[in-house]
Amino acid sequence: MGNGTLFIISAPSGAGKTSLVNEILGRMENIQASVSHTTRVCRPGETDGTDYHFVSHDEFLTMTGDNAFLEHAEVFGNFYGTSEQWVKSTLAAGTDVILEIDWQGAEQVRRRFPESKSIFILPPSKKALHERLHGRGQDDADVIANRIAAATEEMSHYVEADYLLINDDFAVASNELEAIITATRCRQPVQGIEKLLLDLLS
Repeated sequence: MGNGTLFIISAPSGAGKTSLVNEILGRMENIQASVSHTTRVCRPGETDGTDYHFVSHDEFLTMTGDNAFLEHAEVFGNFYGTSEQWVKSTLAAGTDVILEIDWQGAEQVRRRFPESKSIFILPPSKKALHERLHGRGQDDADVIANRIAAATEEMSHYVEADYLLINDDFAVASNELEAIITATRCRQPVQGIEKLLLDLLS
């Protein structure tokens, strides 16, 4: 079986990337999302090992020293990192992998995996971004203000991605994301069909 494809998905907080990724994981086969390690506090409704691997600051630093992360970054005072071993073994098994990471992490991963495909998701407007962040009801006004400022910086890096999606209509955006993944698979005929090709061409 051929290697899977690494899809890097970045977006500012509030653009809806997690909802889109969950939709894709529910409707497509042979694709998994990487579960990041983080020092962030577990939020209500989140599960360790499913949403994130929640670790202490010291544990994270130890893993960093052991070069366990494909990429890692500090975001809003918390650390996030992607397990390199898990990503490599999953791709080697022929399964596609989705990484939900910020632009800094995406830049690091693209250098390590130049064959990866990167997708940037934008909100339909600044007003919609404000409404989505306020609608979460999880953060106070100062945190939201910081997230808005960070989102503006984050969005300036859309030009570095291979694909750009605007999450205005969720159904449309999820269909476009699925189309990107499907098209990428179609461009890689060796993925999983080597025996068929040998039979057809013999």
